[in-house]
Amino acid sequence: MPEKSPWNKTNQWAEELEILHNIIRKTNLVETTKWGGPVYTHNKKNVVGIGGFKSYFGIWFFNGVFLKDENKLLINAQEGTTKSLRQMRFQSKEEINEKTILAYIREAITIEEKGLSIKPQKKEIIHSTFFEIFLSENPILKIKFESLTPYKQREYLEFIETAKQDKTKLARLEKIKPLLLEGKGLNDRYQ
Repeated sequence: MPEKSPWNKTNQWAEELEILHNIIRKTNLVETTKWGGPVYTHNKKNVVGIGGFKSYFGIWFFNGVFLKDENKLLINAQEGTTKSLRQMRFQSKEEINEKTILAYIREAITIEEKGLSIKPQKKEIIHSTFFEIFLSENPILKIKFESLTPYKQREYLEFIETAKQDKTKLARLEKIKPLLLEGKGLNDRYQ
C-alpha cells in the first residue's frame, strides 16, 4: 500500500500534484513543508501551497484576495471566514494551464514584494464574571488557567459564555475542572 501524504487527502492526485510542483519549481519560490503539506515561500513569506482533496486538487494563494483574477479562476473556500486566501481548483490534469498558473504566481510574488496583506483583526476580549467568580473560589484552578496561553484561555471563556442558562454554565464548569487541573486547554483532549 502506498504511503499516504497529508497534502493528498485521498492519494488519488499524485500525478496531478507533481505537475503543479513542476510548474511552481520554474519560479524562484522556495519549497517548504507547513501544516503537513508543500508551501512555497518568497523572502520567508507564504505565497502558494498545493494539495489534493476528495473531489479536487488545487493551488492556493495566501494573499490571493489581491490578485486581479482576470480569468475568474479563484474561489474563496470559506466565504465570511477566509479573508485573503484564494484557491484555484482542478478536477483533472487537462484543466492545468501552465502559462496561466505561472502568471498568477508571478503576480502573487509581486504582491508579496509589495507587502500587501490583510492584517488579522483583534478578537473582542471575552469577559465572564461567572468564570471569574468560579476561579476566585478555586485558587489552584485559577493558577492553572492563568498559566495557559491566551488562545487556550479564550477557548474556556467562550465555552462558558456561550451557554445561555446558568445551569448549563455550571455543568460546563464541572466538565472543565479536570482539564484545568491537568493544565490542558479545552480542546487538547482531541490532539
